Amino acid sequence: MRSKSRLKNDDEAQIYEYKTAAAAFSPRNPSGRDCTSRLPLKLLTAILTNICPHACDDNYLSLEESMRDGGCMLCDMRNLAQCALVSRRFLVATQTILYHNVRIDPVHYCEREVDLAAKRKRKSFFERNGEPIDAPKQRVEQFSRTVRDNQSLAIQVEFLKMPYMTRETCIADMARTVSVLPNLKYVDLPDGIYSDDRSCVTLKQELEARCADLRKMKYLRGAERSFALLSQSRPWQNLEILELSRLEIDPNTLVSVLASFPALHELKLEELPMIDDTIFRWNSSTSCFPPIATFWLQNTPGLTARGFEAYLSRPEVREVLTDLTILDTGVIASELHRILATAPYLRNLRINQTIHRALSPSTIPPLASRSLKRFQFEIESPSTSPHDLQPPSESYYEYIASSILAGNFPSLGSLYALSTSLPSLLLPPPAAPFANAKAPSIGLRHPLMLYTKSIPEHDWYLTVISPPTSTNRRGSATATRPISFYNGSTQLGPQWGDKARDSVIVGNGFGGFLAVPNEDGLRPSSSSGHKHKHSRSKSKSSAGWMG
Repeated sequence: MRSKSRLKNDDEAQIYEYKTAAAAFSPRNPSGRDCTSRLPLKLLTAILTNICPHACDDNYLSLEESMRDGGCMLCDMRNLAQCALVSRRFLVATQTILYHNVRIDPVHYCEREVDLAAKRKRKSFFERNGEPIDAPKQRVEQFSRTVRDNQSLAIQVEFLKMPYMTRETCIADMARTVSVLPNLKYVDLPDGIYSDDRSCVTLKQELEARCADLRKMKYLRGAERSFALLSQSRPWQNLEILELSRLEIDPNTLVSVLASFPALHELKLEELPMIDDTIFRWNSSTSCFPPIATFWLQNTPGLTARGFEAYLSRPEVREVLTDLTILDTGVIASELHRILATAPYLRNLRINQTIHRALSPSTIPPLASRSLKRFQFEIESPSTSPHDLQPPSESYYEYIASSILAGNFPSLGSLYALSTSLPSLLLPPPAAPFANAKAPSIGLRHPLMLYTKSIPEHDWYLTVISPPTSTNRRGSATATRPISFYNGSTQLGPQWGDKARDSVIVGNGFGGFLAVPNEDGLRPSSSSGHKHKHSRSKSKSSAGWMG
């Protein structure tokens, strides 16, 4: 046993201390057999995914949008890579996990980043504060070299995510990388590829030629020519998500291109000035607008409720549509009942409109939907005169309140509105004190989560509307309160050093909260609070491109 004081430097002392502690507390098997050798490879892979949970995210979100709270992704990948040294079976299982969803994060989201940031600087005798090494760029280069040299690893890659600055500066490395990834489903791409920028021509050609299984693509202003050619070349027949923004294309070109994607189920149309209701016309001799499950429309004034009514008249369309978002389009709130009447499987609906005149509910049918579960009804009016009794938007909230109380939304669970008076509108008037009549009919069969705010810049306030009971014939509503994202099990998250309630909550003046560290001392934790401290290894070794 060597003395710790005789080790050469502090790094070896830390490694020695870690190995000694690991040997002292590691479970020992008296028989000397490997218990994991009897496990099926699929079960062993499922167990190892708990070490690196983000590798199982099969979503089509960018690296910034798919961040996980409460962990360090680079450390998780490093720990999983070290498991590959156990045996050959562990090597096969860990490679399947590591190369399924590849994340190239810019930094460590833990205390380890402080030491690594200092070591990445190129220091010299004359320049003590050297320029830091671009670690994400080096990881991209190492990953590209790895998949180009090992085809068995390249065919396992289905998701490739990297930071914004890395994908904007490493276009050539990305082109060389995606050329050997035939099963790639999603990759974070630079913005230039969406608008046919000259610097991204090679990268786009490699995607069209090599990555036939791509599932998400976007086209912006400037890419009208390449978008029109999609109906002839058809490079991605498994495309599921398509976003179009600020394109100047005619309706016939749009319909012919969309009809060439048989697996398309999510579509976003934003600021398309030439698009109108003619895209929804059914014609047996030409291509028709395909059925869409998730439809997002924004700033498209040419699309109206009549066009949607004609589109939903097709049986294959109304049986598929489940999510619809209408933001500043030709579909006005007073004609929303036409869409709800022809969409029997619609679950999520969001509408945003700025109105100038009040609504007279007696002239239009009430809103009704038996399948709608989440309704975001954001109707706002411009600043009115202080002499007005109420803004015109309040008439729309009275209209939706009467529709809910009539029992027209039996499945509705969440309602979002830009009105602070809606909670009181959803409670029916109280009955006479000594009346023997039955409880008044209210259209709520289960509690309704009502989120309200006065202006879009504020935070949502939650009010729970409960249905009436035999003892409370009017129903009840909880006091309107702001939403709290405080988690009792993980406290305030890893950015606070995993301390147990070493903070106080104060208001920020805009309806939300600020988390301010408490310097007066520790607060006693409750009996239900549990501290979760994740000890990280102090080892200085790294596993290739994983950091």
